[in-house]
Amino acid sequence: METQKAERLLSLDVFRGITIAGMILVNNPGSWGHIYPALEHAAWNGVTPTDWIFPFFLFIVGVAITFSLSKRKERGDNQKKLMIQIFRRAIILFVLGLIMYGFPYFNLATQRIPGVLQRISVCYFISSFIFLKFNLKTIYYIAGSLLFIYWGMMTLIPVPGIGYPNLEPATNLGAWLDRTILGLGQLWKGSKVWDPEGILSTVPAISTTLIGVITGYWLQRKIDPATKIVWMFVFGNIGLVLAAIWDIWFPINKGIWTSSYVLFTGGMALLFLGMCYWLIDVKGYKWWTKPFVVYGMNAITVFFLSGIVAKTLTLIQITDAGGKTKSLMGYLYNSLFTWWLNPINASLAWALLNVLFWLGILWILYAKKIFIKV
Repeated sequence: METQKAERLLSLDVFRGITIAGMILVNNPGSWGHIYPALEHAAWNGVTPTDWIFPFFLFIVGVAITFSLSKRKERGDNQKKLMIQIFRRAIILFVLGLIMYGFPYFNLATQRIPGVLQRISVCYFISSFIFLKFNLKTIYYIAGSLLFIYWGMMTLIPVPGIGYPNLEPATNLGAWLDRTILGLGQLWKGSKVWDPEGILSTVPAISTTLIGVITGYWLQRKIDPATKIVWMFVFGNIGLVLAAIWDIWFPINKGIWTSSYVLFTGGMALLFLGMCYWLIDVKGYKWWTKPFVVYGMNAITVFFLSGIVAKTLTLIQITDAGGKTKSLMGYLYNSLFTWWLNPINASLAWALLNVLFWLGILWILYAKKIFIKV
């Protein structure tokens, strides 16, 4: 999923680094009960900056697909071999997602099947297949068709057992499909009856990735960089306008990854990457980019390891000076922050400490030129 060295866009690595650092920040508060609103997901309909992060990463995966596979597609390389390589990467990602959720007990009865890495895996595999098999015009049609098909399914098909189509958390068609196919034990423990990375909502997530694929095509065109940036901003804003219009009938919603959500976050991703491309690759303002490049070069690695370490810190139990038993995470959090900061700032400070801790680890890997790729 990485771009080839000769074709790397520094702005894409920075964008990836900012995105994964954002994931670490929002996934590791000191207390889930004390979080600034911008660092929380929207309760249901609507969107916060935190809701941009996952689709941004899928968008980046799409851009990277184009950069890494374009020359091999043009040369006519054996597509069967390419698809075997792509399938292998997708399987590794999927398994890493299962391990990340199941660690350390791996109870098959409660093993969650969907997940962040699992969705990245599926979107990467299907989008790579589409890129290799179809031309750019057809990819446009596929990306748009998936959004309309999903809209129709979610708003027109009656939900079995409910009797009418709806977009409520527990009773929408996607939630019913997840419960029917996966069962309650394999769903997100935060909801128990539906999954934010469920089966049906992966369909529009593929469109998010394909928007990145299309953007990768555009960035590789032999035209003036300023023209590329102008059109990225134009189409980014068109996406925002169309999202606002579609929101009337199909509300912007991360939980079920609505089509309007795809257009909104795709538009924001175009604007964000366009800004990074202009500042970094065109104007040459690179003095601030190193920490994000360090994050971006080992993005999947840090996401996986940070999840494992966070779980480990909550599982290790210690006894403090007062004789109370608590998790190592709770002990460190209280010792470092809660005694001198108010709850919400202490929670943020712990999250920021996580970002800095992993930056240090990744910087060592970067200095040693260790880049762990799937």
